[in-house]
Amino acid sequence: MGLFSRLKESISGGSQQAAAADEPKQEAAVEKPGFFGRLKESLTKTRQGFVEKIDNLVHRRKAIDEDLYEELEEILIQADVGVNTAMELVEKTRRTVKERHVDDAGELKAILKEHIRDMLGAEPVPLNITDETPTVVMVVGVNGVGKTTTIGKLAHFYKSQGAKVLLGAADTFRAAAIDQLEIWAERVGVEIIKHREGADPAAVAFDSLQAAKARRADLLIIDTAGRLHTKANLMEELKKISRVLAREMTGAPHEVLLILDATTGQNAVNQARLFGEAVGITGIALTKLDGSSKGGVVIAVKRALDIPVKLIGIGESLEDLRPFSPGDFADALFDE
Repeated sequence: MGLFSRLKESISGGSQQAAAADEPKQEAAVEKPGFFGRLKESLTKTRQGFVEKIDNLVHRRKAIDEDLYEELEEILIQADVGVNTAMELVEKTRRTVKERHVDDAGELKAILKEHIRDMLGAEPVPLNITDETPTVVMVVGVNGVGKTTTIGKLAHFYKSQGAKVLLGAADTFRAAAIDQLEIWAERVGVEIIKHREGADPAAVAFDSLQAAKARRADLLIIDTAGRLHTKANLMEELKKISRVLAREMTGAPHEVLLILDATTGQNAVNQARLFGEAVGITGIALTKLDGSSKGGVVIAVKRALDIPVKLIGIGESLEDLRPFSPGDFADALFDE
């Protein structure tokens, strides 16, 4: 199997091994839980604020009536599913109950899970890996969402699949951003292209792409600025970077990956709209899912914007950024 095929398979969930060769081996006696187990654990807060409340609801109310549906809708909204999505889920549940002649409230949770899985989609949506190298991933998002960390983990993930990865430090507005990305490059063991603080971000993107071509990199990941207090200027800068990349390589950037912080709930949806208007988001990486009770935002983003969640971050380790599987998410959320 060639590198391109391996990357396509791995990012769509085919590979479960993400430990780089240069990472120290775990002691045999120390067994880390499988990724599904870590995903389930990461959703504990969301499950407590969502599924457990549904359990309480159906146990308190044996009859399926309008009061039950109203409480169910409220629970969904509190889990940051979004008002419109909550109303849609309740309406779908109501229709299913009627069509199947369900009279036991205890069956509602299984019906709701079924509709959530349908909303999220049946299969994982992989990153846009191209046959022609390098694949160019432009990473966007506001400061503080875990953008640089996600880039480092993403570089680690691909390198572990045998890809040659190059990073481009195009967030030149903060010296700390360049330094942080350089630290991740050293930690993961990949090369980085950088300019001085205050340099033209589009120039960094240009040089990064030229270097990726010259060095025959499989993947170029470009960091960008995320200061929303200069919103108009920021969005124009992102558009400029995208234009430069497109001019230098047909189809680039092949992926515009938006990093969102799950703990921000519905604000994440607003951020997705904002960045989507500027550069056209092709996928979302949702971080800090382990620290949030607002995991319902996964459903909200997909339904409100029809932008697929492609990656999720569920912990601090390098292996805790993985392709998003809608089925696994629903199973982990509702698993007892």
